[in-house]
Amino acid sequence: MDDKLQKLFCECKSELNGIGIDIENENIGDISIGIGKRNCKRYGCCKQENPIKSTKYIEKIGRNRYIKYGQYKSHKIEISKWVMNLNDDIIKNTIMHEIIHCFPNCSNHGEHFKKYASYINSRLGYDISRVGDKRKDMAESNIQEEAEKYNYKIECTNCGYNFLRKRLNCNFSRKYRCGKCGGKLQTMKGIFYKI
Repeated sequence: MDDKLQKLFCECKSELNGIGIDIENENIGDISIGIGKRNCKRYGCCKQENPIKSTKYIEKIGRNRYIKYGQYKSHKIEISKWVMNLNDDIIKNTIMHEIIHCFPNCSNHGEHFKKYASYINSRLGYDISRVGDKRKDMAESNIQEEAEKYNYKIECTNCGYNFLRKRLNCNFSRKYRCGKCGGKLQTMKGIFYKI
């Protein structure tokens, strides 16, 4: 599985070189790729390490200020295990998405990320977006999705709206109200499946 990932990563690098994006230059830094250790819902992630101190800036969100960096010396891309069962083009799409996060000022899905994504989409025919559609990708790869198990069913006593949760705060029904009508919430414990 790891060999397949390395092969697809090399294909992505050569495709980017073909359109004039060299990911092995000093502005981007070192990129390593591997399969994620945790089994989770996300497609992949890019972990930035060793920030370049000269690219430091402060971002203000509300009353809070955060120290951010525009460039990093090394990046570690992790692709989730379940993604490796999908078609190669979907895996490559995920790898390209994570490679864009390695570019300067692209650690989030902001303006710079969108510019690179639209350029790569138009030149190479990818479908890089902020989030993936797991159901569509599973159907395209002819993989049956397992029904997820939930431990709690929360139902509004006023309008009957209900939703499922895997974990729950012990004071949930006292702290929260229905988002649709403002009614009280009733919690039921058991095993529930999303239909």
